[in-house]
Amino acid sequence: MTIAFYPGSFDPMTNGHLDVLIQSLNVASQVIVAIGIHPGKAPMFSFEERADLIRLSLAHALPNAMERLRVVSFANLVVDAAREHAATLLVRGLRDGTDLDYEMQMAGMNRQMAPDIQTVFLPAGTASRPITATLVRQIAAMGGNVEAFVPKAVLQALNSKLSPRLSDNSGA
Repeated sequence: MTIAFYPGSFDPMTNGHLDVLIQSLNVASQVIVAIGIHPGKAPMFSFEERADLIRLSLAHALPNAMERLRVVSFANLVVDAAREHAATLLVRGLRDGTDLDYEMQMAGMNRQMAPDIQTVFLPAGTASRPITATLVRQIAAMGGNVEAFVPKAVLQALNSKLSPRLSDNSGA
């Protein structure tokens, strides 16, 4: 059984993340989506919320794959976390050449530290290439429509989380 480890912040899950997750399920028996927890950062969504949104997004897009998905948190080196979960593939999504340059450096370092774990690059689909979670958060926080960039469950969660904030700012 091939286990893939797909790390990221997923704050929030985007259509790009979902695209890479679905591709990962095509190359691995099981995919572990690993949500990085950084004590110095204050995410928009808690770990539990992000994990639920990942599960809901995949359940809507590919319901028959749910038994092949696990969602975990990690706060250590990606390769160490991947080893803890017996993963042999490290999945990284690529949007453009800038991502490739950065990810090649990371893959090289990870290969030095963990030669038993192979990094696999999966290209983002054309529609999801410009999407980043950071841009989604910024657009949504300013009242913009992010419907084209996130799965339906994430859109609902963003609207719920930001509606009170947006209405508080509307009278200012």
